[in-house]
Amino acid sequence: MEVRATAKTLRIQPRKARLVLDLIRGKSVEEAAAICKFTPNKGGALVGKVLNSAVANAVNNNELDESKLFVKACWADEGITLKRYMPRAKGSASPINKRTSHITVVVAERD
Repeated sequence: MEVRATAKTLRIQPRKARLVLDLIRGKSVEEAAAICKFTPNKGGALVGKVLNSAVANAVNNNELDESKLFVKACWADEGITLKRYMPRAKGSASPINKRTSHITVVVAERD
């Protein structure tokens, strides 16, 4: 049985979130939580929250054993893009895209 948790419209680029997700894929939940905690970027904290939510869903809703859980799959999809403009020289403007992402973590019980 697999359990998932999704966080939508997080203010981090999907490319930067995928760097942390690649580190935790296939690891046990305890090891993945430690990696998220000590990764020195914004993605580590956000992925850690989604991972904790997936573990809580598995333990409380599906009554799985927390010590046997591992990260089966995880991915970051592109969310909406906030379009902003920055003033430039001679009265012109240049666009700035503030990207968001949807992060999903799937945990399962190891046999």
